[in-house]
Amino acid sequence: MEIDAPGPLLDLLPENAPMAWTRRGEGIVGWGEAARFDTVGPHRFATADRWWRRMVGTAVVRDEVGLPGTGPVAFGSFAFDDMPGASTLVLPETVVGHRGGRWWVTTVSVSGNLPGLPDVLADAAPRRPEAVTFADGSHDGTEWERIVAEAVSRINAGDLEKVVLARDMIAESAARIDQRWPIQRLAERYPRCWTFSVDGLLGATPELLVRRERGLVTSRVLAGTIRRSGDDAHDLALAASLARSSKDLEEHEYAVRSVANALDPFCSSMNVPEAPFVLHLPNVMHLATDLAGVASDGSSALGLASALHPSAAVGGTPTSAARELIREIEDLDRGRYAGPVGWIDGDGDGEWGIALRCAALDRADDSRMRLFAGCGIVAGSDPEAELAESVAKLVPMRDALSG
Repeated sequence: MEIDAPGPLLDLLPENAPMAWTRRGEGIVGWGEAARFDTVGPHRFATADRWWRRMVGTAVVRDEVGLPGTGPVAFGSFAFDDMPGASTLVLPETVVGHRGGRWWVTTVSVSGNLPGLPDVLADAAPRRPEAVTFADGSHDGTEWERIVAEAVSRINAGDLEKVVLARDMIAESAARIDQRWPIQRLAERYPRCWTFSVDGLLGATPELLVRRERGLVTSRVLAGTIRRSGDDAHDLALAASLARSSKDLEEHEYAVRSVANALDPFCSSMNVPEAPFVLHLPNVMHLATDLAGVASDGSSALGLASALHPSAAVGGTPTSAARELIREIEDLDRGRYAGPVGWIDGDGDGEWGIALRCAALDRADDSRMRLFAGCGIVAGSDPEAELAESVAKLVPMRDALSG
């Protein structure tokens, strides 16, 4: 049902299990749990897609708005690797959306009775985390540099061309962490990113894995990063150096090629720009390329995300060799870090990002979170520089939890 503007989307979220996918004030938020599907293993995307198709195939839907994201919508997040890690689709009881000046609310019931229109009011203000401390996760900086050096050695030996290695950090608060606080801070500070929250995983990703909307398929690829200096003139010079960097251009080419190749079977035509642009974020700059295609089959947004995951931007090249090396030397349970996160509607349209610049709430201790960042390693990578890049990529979540 279309409604008058109730206020900023993220202000509507309750403290308990908030769900969100927003960018520049638009998107969808949800709460409550009408239905849920948990899955693991190599077929996690296919089983979740089948569950969703069955769910909406038997649903009685009254949609007076008719935009992508209206009607039944499931929020989802998926594990990076086949094992370990759980993947989830959640159908909220209530969804509120905002797009192009229009607002709507969707209510869901699995009891067979049409639910009434809920009160859409801003909840109590989120609480700032108390006395947050940060500590190394699976490895300290020196250990991680050794892992990077081993990866470079394998690349130089010809085992593969690129691998993406992750780091984690532990954040602990003196009290329960109200997830809405970091969600709102991320949205305020990184408006060009997609801010997300699904089943305890939250962050602000600059990378859109895939969007499917009424036959158009789009994807944003990021690979190649440089840290900002805080000085605008110097940052322009850094952006120019990034655009000329052979190491970063090589890394970016791998990522674009992997996405284009993965999408090609699902599209009748595709536009792949010849050169990347530089995406400026508050803490870093990335080489970026936006791809677009025309869908040629009935694959859903989730099906397309499955075909794309993992791209070279978060896995490596060749994919199989990179995943094996990650399993061998990374020694870190990524969980849902760098996996697809987003939403799908009843028509199969939706948006799926890559869970980057994110943190996962500890299911056993809600005063504790694991923060994640990753770096693409190629033949010219320097372990010390990669460590500095990972530190820069951890800044968004650290700052969001600190104040």
